[in-house]
Amino acid sequence: MKTKQSVLALTILIFAMLACQTPGQPAAPVGPVQPVPTLPPLSPADANAVNPAAQQERLVALYDSVNPGVVAIITDNGAGGGSGFVYDKQGDIVTNFHVIEGVKIIEVRFTTGYAAYGTVIGTDLDSDLAIVKVDAPAAELRPLPLGDSSALKVGQTVVAIGNPFGLDSTMTVGVVSALGRTLPSAHQMPDGSTFTAADIIQTDAALNPGNSGGPLFNINGEAIGINRAIRTMSSSATGQPVNSGIGFAIPINIVKRVAPALVATGKYDYPYLGISSPSTSLNLAEIKALGLSTYKGAYVVGVVPGGPADKAGVKAGTTTTDVQGLLGGGDLIVAIDGKEVRTFDELLAYLITNKGPGDTIVLRVLRGGETKEISVTLDKRP
Repeated sequence: MKTKQSVLALTILIFAMLACQTPGQPAAPVGPVQPVPTLPPLSPADANAVNPAAQQERLVALYDSVNPGVVAIITDNGAGGGSGFVYDKQGDIVTNFHVIEGVKIIEVRFTTGYAAYGTVIGTDLDSDLAIVKVDAPAAELRPLPLGDSSALKVGQTVVAIGNPFGLDSTMTVGVVSALGRTLPSAHQMPDGSTFTAADIIQTDAALNPGNSGGPLFNINGEAIGINRAIRTMSSSATGQPVNSGIGFAIPINIVKRVAPALVATGKYDYPYLGISSPSTSLNLAEIKALGLSTYKGAYVVGVVPGGPADKAGVKAGTTTTDVQGLLGGGDLIVAIDGKEVRTFDELLAYLITNKGPGDTIVLRVLRGGETKEISVTLDKRP
């Protein structure tokens, strides 16, 4: 039986979208289930304290508490699949879009062994999210508590639970490795390029094919992310990508904005500014060529004609410089709504997690050695 995979090449690396084979039949239900309890809060300092016995007991309690809210997603009678979790008592399940993309049959399997067919009711190609509706007994629907991904700090303990390689209810532990990463989305622009998913969590918790769509928890048992992808140069004997210690998760604060809209209307509109910029900081040669007085900010290399930024008067580079392909004279965005911007990734993260179409933002830009403030009314991504 062929395993469904979704793999996106990125230079010599691979973003593996973690779809996997999940064979087998559900076991009989084991009995009534209680709602998922919330663990008592634990401070970041306590969570990472050097106390192996306490940490072990905390992790055991976390698993027992939240695992009943995690589900396996099996597609096309075992040809592919991933993970998901119970979002509400109405039978809405959160997973990744790429897990259910193009499939005809979706089976949702709960930890009790109960299984039901699911129907996709909403998709979000920008952040790779989907909502699958199931008709299941109330006792099976144990929504997970949602945390606050904006409160995350690098080094905090995180836990992933999912179905890697079809091994259901597998738990792995790691830390937040970095914050504010970006990934390509499946939403294409009119010119054929793709939009960007922003504010992504990076973790070293082991993620493998089949973890896609499953929750990433903080030490308090709150879902703070949805596992989406790994970056790797290694593959198994069957060609599946394998964990290399670099995994990525969609922050739960984006899920909090997107999921209610997907449940209600089947879609979610992201804010659209209409500029292009390097996702990383400018190097010293580029800063010198542009004549900039600071190395922080999002330099505007392109403005979409007729887009929100264009209408507001944001300027892209137009003059040649000593760096091939780099045009000078563009605006350098150094703040948005008074919040410092160090890179384009930070600008995107702010927009996606805080703003929507129709909202007005204020950009502070450096132009020709002068500081300007520009008000922009955002549109929705085309």
